[in-house]
Amino acid sequence: MRPVSQMHVVGKRNGPQAAPLNGARTPNWTMNPYHFLADLVAVVHFGYVAFVVLGLVAILAGLVRQWAWTRNFWFRTIHLLLIAVVVIESLGGIVCPLTTWERALRGLDAEAGQPGSFVGRIVNRLLFFDLPEWVFRVLHCMFGAAVLMTFVLAPPRWPWSKTHARS
Repeated sequence: MRPVSQMHVVGKRNGPQAAPLNGARTPNWTMNPYHFLADLVAVVHFGYVAFVVLGLVAILAGLVRQWAWTRNFWFRTIHLLLIAVVVIESLGGIVCPLTTWERALRGLDAEAGQPGSFVGRIVNRLLFFDLPEWVFRVLHCMFGAAVLMTFVLAPPRWPWSKTHARS
């Protein structure tokens, strides 16, 4: 039987000061602020992508189901502008500023070899794929064209128009 000093206490979190139970290195439960900020930027980046992708899905579904909010001028304009930024960056060969910022923050991390938190790893797996750059350029342009087509073929209600009813 192990001495009492080496037994694990149920409910007690073994932090950096706790003695290892099996001689292994104990995890550091504190998060580096650069890790946290990098993960925060990754989550914002994911939100941007989700808004653009799910926004188009919602617009198409709303046009079919005749949901009034899918013709909201501000929603549709912001949606179009966000995908326009992506298309311009893609055609110009510009790396997304959010990606650049996240990588810079991860580079400032003292534990740069660490993959980040669970959230950071999951978000990065959802956002980044190992494909040639031209594939992304084509996909971004096609997606931008689809958003532009919905804007032209099913235009939003103009906020200054007196003919539309408030919903």
